[in-house]
Amino acid sequence: MALTSASAVAAFGAKAKDKLKNPSATGSPEDQLRAPFEQLLSDFAELAGLRRSDVVAVGESSLGDLKTRPDYAVTVRALVGHVEIKAPGKGADPRKFKDPHDKAQWEKLRSLPNIIYTDGNEFSRWESGNLADGVIRLVGDIESSGDKLQPARGLLGLFEKFFQWEPIPPRNARELAHVSARLCRLLREEVSEQLARGSEALTALATDWRKLLFPDASDDRFADGYAQAVTFGLLVARAKEIPLTGGLHQVSVELGKSNSLIGAALRLITDNAANEATLKTSISVLIRVLDTVDWQKISKGDADAWLYFYEEFLDVYDRKLRRLTGSYYTPPEVINAMVGFVDEALRSKRFSCHRGLAAESITLVDPAVGTGTFLLGVLRKIAATVEEDEGRGAVVGAITAAVKRLIAFEMQLGSFAVAQLRILAEIVELTGAVPAEPLRMFVTDTLGNPNHEFEWIPAGYLEIGNSQKEANRIKRDEPITIVIGNPPYKEKAKGRGGWIEGEHKEAEKSPPLADWIPPRDWGVGAHAKHLRNLYVYFWRWATWKVYDHGPGSKTGIVCYITVAGFLNGPG
Repeated sequence: MALTSASAVAAFGAKAKDKLKNPSATGSPEDQLRAPFEQLLSDFAELAGLRRSDVVAVGESSLGDLKTRPDYAVTVRALVGHVEIKAPGKGADPRKFKDPHDKAQWEKLRSLPNIIYTDGNEFSRWESGNLADGVIRLVGDIESSGDKLQPARGLLGLFEKFFQWEPIPPRNARELAHVSARLCRLLREEVSEQLARGSEALTALATDWRKLLFPDASDDRFADGYAQAVTFGLLVARAKEIPLTGGLHQVSVELGKSNSLIGAALRLITDNAANEATLKTSISVLIRVLDTVDWQKISKGDADAWLYFYEEFLDVYDRKLRRLTGSYYTPPEVINAMVGFVDEALRSKRFSCHRGLAAESITLVDPAVGTGTFLLGVLRKIAATVEEDEGRGAVVGAITAAVKRLIAFEMQLGSFAVAQLRILAEIVELTGAVPAEPLRMFVTDTLGNPNHEFEWIPAGYLEIGNSQKEANRIKRDEPITIVIGNPPYKEKAKGRGGWIEGEHKEAEKSPPLADWIPPRDWGVGAHAKHLRNLYVYFWRWATWKVYDHGPGSKTGIVCYITVAGFLNGPG
């Protein structure tokens, strides 16, 4: 007899009834639906014109506490989607679920771009949390109808669209930010869940992460760092036209060829194959979706297409994290004014640097570089003024020299990756070549203790370990002339500054922050008092270093934004 939708559903009903009514069956009701569903999936694959052997449903063992892993990942030569099976009677509209586990699971799985929900009676397909085809209910009841169970209109079409799904390439930076943010969030949740379950590989990696990058990082912060490192590693790879189909390790190797620290971070977290297997739901979807990204089409040649990308990303990924990290970026017009202000100050009688920011005596740091907009402004200012003062032929030499004097620190791996991309692209635009030496950009806590001594660093971690050592050396020893940027801001930050605020290695010395607290008898206004409260990631180290090591009279320039507007430090 020829296979039809009716015969496929009838066979599904008969097998499901036998399973559900079998007194010796073990496991939950949804477990009893798995084998009948696998047969139904194969039948509908054939009805959709596919070879049964081309459609593979990779099932997970039943782990009822998992919220980030659906029951099946389905491939048609490549990943097309996922399936989540619920107990009969729960329905196929996850928005209406009452069980706390089911509701929490939906909040995570809604990030998936193509997933079928079914309880045996109802079927629905969802695309990134949106109902794609309506909820379709079979005629009859899965628990009692047996081979009398019949399909409803649209069921075959639902499966055809499921099998035919292809990721839609994002058309612009905003779409890319939203797509990648949803999938990054799912990866973060999967990492957190596996850490809570005691994943040996991830727990060991989190320990190394703390040793090398952020000693005080919680599991949640590690999960966030892991997710952003993977997501932005893949985005950087696509910006460099590196294919993703070879897997994360191969991507990290290719990125490593361009001295990209994000490549080293990606290699660090993907060298253990067990991690990728443990996190296969989110990572497999990330690779499948982001492999379609064509950055040249998205950017249309505009170097500033990345400008607000990370801010847009965080708005979808985690608005709370966006507020916590102060990830609100400064308009180019404001940046240009601030950079011009610093350049003018350097040329004044006070500093007598007639080349301004291009002067060889100037070392500049942005301690919370974000997506690199201030350093871009500095590079462009140097290029413009050198061309005007000395001619176009002098620009390449000035930019090449300036690269050695520009320093950037950032805690968020996502924004750091964007900053590296933008600054490298700008240097190539201005000089016609990739810089011969690595950029002085570091993933680090600006206010981390620079006297921290690393334990033995395993060979595979040398690149990141050495980067952290160099960041600490700069914070500890290198004279800084200029600090510029837009600081993260937080009121009532007292007590969150660590060694900057009081835990100083040399007990007889006052903490660095004390050098910046205005004496009471100055009678300073409220905005100046807020300088104490600038978010702990940022300014306390910066202001201390600049006044301790500035040129000539131990005075430098601090130029940044506060609620009061522009503020210039002594001199």
